Amino acid sequence: MIHVPSTLPASHNPSAPASRHAPARQAARLTTGPAARLAVAFKSAAACVALLAVTTAVAAPAETTPSAVPPPQHAVSAELDAERLFAAVVKVQTRAVPDARSSASLGREREGSGIVIGKDGLILTIGYLLVEADEVRIVDARGRTLPARVLAYDHGTGLGLVKTVVPFDVAAVPLGDSARLAEREPVMIVNAGGADDVTLAFVVSKRGFSANWEYLLDQAIFTSPPAMNWSGAALVGKDGKLYGVGSLIVRDATDGEAALPGNMFVPIDALKPILDDMIRTGRRAGPPRPWLGVAADELQGRLVVSRVSPDGPADQAGVEPGDIILAVAGEGVRTQADFYRKVWARGAAGTEVPLRVLQGVDVKELRLRSIDRVDYFRPRTMH
Repeated sequence: MIHVPSTLPASHNPSAPASRHAPARQAARLTTGPAARLAVAFKSAAACVALLAVTTAVAAPAETTPSAVPPPQHAVSAELDAERLFAAVVKVQTRAVPDARSSASLGREREGSGIVIGKDGLILTIGYLLVEADEVRIVDARGRTLPARVLAYDHGTGLGLVKTVVPFDVAAVPLGDSARLAEREPVMIVNAGGADDVTLAFVVSKRGFSANWEYLLDQAIFTSPPAMNWSGAALVGKDGKLYGVGSLIVRDATDGEAALPGNMFVPIDALKPILDDMIRTGRRAGPPRPWLGVAADELQGRLVVSRVSPDGPADQAGVEPGDIILAVAGEGVRTQADFYRKVWARGAAGTEVPLRVLQGVDVKELRLRSIDRVDYFRPRTMH
């Protein structure tokens, strides 16, 4: 079923009542072929954008009308080949090594989607499906299960690559320019469910994103309404190009006061500078960033440790859950982004990172010997 939002989220619609914080969502079974379904769905979304632009122009004062968003010129590209697009989005199934350190948070059996982006079965997916993965399989649009292997993983972007070990002749999805993807733009979220599980959504914000697993993106793409099967899903524009890879479901997709659920996508532009290196060596070029093995959440203006990776640098140095991180090398930190940037500025993996923490009623000065996060994982048994 193609899920089509009937309007933009209320928080992005100046003419909507203030009490409407969630987008109306309409699911309709379209009985025509996949290409016609996509055309109709994108036209519905584009009509909503056009209506929004008109209501904004009418409701806004004269000096603000130039900022009204114009409707898209083309609801869907005439070159969009729906059958080809759905064939290029596959299911990715992985099993982690026995005693994988990541199993506690990710589970040992994992499943999501992947997107064919190159020849000979080169598939892009979200990286957490591949962490410590020992067995990899893909299931294509015809229902065939094919063996694959992990080709590359990049913690900085959160993206990974797999490659089939048997011939897989499927046309690649072209890469778009995610920097040009505008807010309020209608987009399509495609997962391995194919035409029956497409979600039509809108870009509701583009902004930085940080998470407590020592992860930071300068810019991520947020969409709404949320798609349920988001892991590794393709964010596709009306031109049929790939603009992002599904990472998370979030409660606050917008950047405003009203919380609006949606999905976070890693922009495809984050992949482009490192793609050749990942294909050639399995990782990005250059020295790896220092990793501490500490999960810290922002709480009431403080950075509070919620979890410490067993036997990781933070654990070995004496950091404990409940500690408040006060400073890195004497410089105060209060946000995840500030914390990570100060740690990474110390040098490559292996550098010593001085931390000041509040542990109970005691302020402690600890020295952590950082490592490359990849070195913390259990080695694969199959290659």
